[in-house]
Order: sequence, then C-alpha cells, then structure tokens
Amino acid sequence: RNMSSAGPEGRKKMRECDGLIDSLVYYIQGAIADHEPNDKATENCVCILHNLSYQLEIELPESYAQSIYMQRRNISSNDKTPGCFGTRSRKVKEKQQDTPLPEEKSNPRGVESLWHSTLIRIYLSLIAKSTRNYTQEASLGALQNLTAGTGPMPFAVAQTVVQKANGLPSIRTMLHVSHPTVKKTAVSLLRNLSRNTSLQSDIAREVLPDLLSILPESVPGSDIACETTASICYTLYNLTQSSSHNARLLLSADGLPKIITISMNDSNMFSKASKAASVLLYSLWSHTDLHSAYKK
Repeated sequence: RNMSSAGPEGRKKMRECDGLIDSLVYYIQGAIADHEPNDKATENCVCILHNLSYQLEIELPESYAQSIYMQRRNISSNDKTPGCFGTRSRKVKEKQQDTPLPEEKSNPRGVESLWHSTLIRIYLSLIAKSTRNYTQEASLGALQNLTAGTGPMPFAVAQTVVQKANGLPSIRTMLHVSHPTVKKTAVSLLRNLSRNTSLQSDIAREVLPDLLSILPESVPGSDIACETTASICYTLYNLTQSSSHNARLLLSADGLPKIITISMNDSNMFSKASKAASVLLYSLWSHTDLHSAYKK
C-alpha cells in the first residue's frame, strides 16, 4: 500500500508485476462473497488499486493507448475550438462521447482489470457494504481516478457506474456521511460523472436534491469543506449548463439563496468556493426563460 503511492515509476512497476492486480481483485471478491467487507486486508487491497488507477489514462502502456485512443484522435482533431469555461468545447466533448468504446475482455488480466466493469461493480459493492471510511474513500477515489480524463475509457467507466451498474444510489448515500474526506471524494466523483452529457439527466434526477441539501448556508470554515462546496457548485454547473429543466429543479429545491450567499464571500481563504458559486450563478442566468422566476 505504501509502495503504490511512491509515484509514476512505482505505479508502472506494480501494474506490470505479473499476477499482482489479479490477486488483489481476487482477494476483495472473496471478502465480499464471505460478507467481510470491513477487514483491514480488504482496505489495503482497495487502497492499492486506488493508487494504481491514478493517472491511468495518461500512464497506460502504448499498446493499450493506441487501440483505445486511435478513434478519439481521428474525431477530436477536426474541432478544437476552446469553450468559455473549459479547454474543450461542448461539441468536441459530445463527439468524444459518440466514439465507439473499446470492447471489454471477458477475462481481463493485469492492468486491463483496473478499468473493467467487474472491478467497477466491486468498488460500488464496497461503497454500499463496507463501514470502514478508508475502504469507502478508496473505492470512491478509484472511480474518481477512472472517470477523470476526457477519452473513451473515462466515459465508458462513467456509463458503467451510472447506467449499467446503477451506482448512483450508493454514491448518493456517501454524500450524507459525517466523514469529510469520504463526502469530498463522493462529490468529486459526481463532478467527473456529470461532465458526460448523456448521463446528466439521470444524475440530476438521482442526486441534484441531495447536492443542494449538503450545500452549506454560507462558506464553510475548513479547507476540505470549502473544496467540497466548490465541487458541488461545479457539479451543479455541469448539470444545469445546457438544461433549463435541471436549472428549474435547482430553483424549486431552494438552492439559489445558498449559492448567492456563498458567491458573495470575498475572503481570499474561501475564494475557491465563492468563485465556483459565481460561475454557477452566471451559467444559471443564461436560461432566459427562468429570469422572472429568479427575480421572484
């Protein structure tokens, strides 16, 4: 577990170690089957897999990268217009999401297991069944790592989490735990998932009210809570940017007063949350059909 957090070279060596990843997955599967999701060894295994999934899209061996990203390069090279808030325009993102995804192997080996639907379902199972904060956080964090990029693999993982494995209810539960880093990681995962336009209506329906309920009444005092608040605002931004319906959901759930209060805090210490709230407000105002409702 310590070695897996030793940097890119360490991760590369461990991913290439014959049988290591397979053994970790095998152990966790056994623990879940034996109804023992809370033992220390399971926590260690999940933390190792969490670390090995970090920067996976960038650090993939060339043989995987070529087969997965060849189609992506052909599509995204045609249109590289930068958007207002991101490095890629919405058009490019939508094109990427239309890219045919690589077929899964029925019996993944080694590094292939790290983004396979079998392991994604294991993480979701541990989120639902384990009561160990480190195990919950590592499972959420692994999914956050796997959905962090802009290529076909992160979008395929996001679709598996939301649509194929019905993972949103388990993630939603983690929004209401008392442990601040578990909550922060759950929100960060939702932020990644919400970038996928084809999943936004599902995510808004399932978790938008929960995100608003955990949004503080004003800028929180701790760094972790402040980062969590910023991530919530950016997730809401993704969900409402191109959906007047989702913006109306936010309005009907009384989210606007909280967002306005957070945006008005000009202390440097909390500028991250305030900036995120301001970006969200600016985006919400773009729905001209809601102006009269906003003013009320």
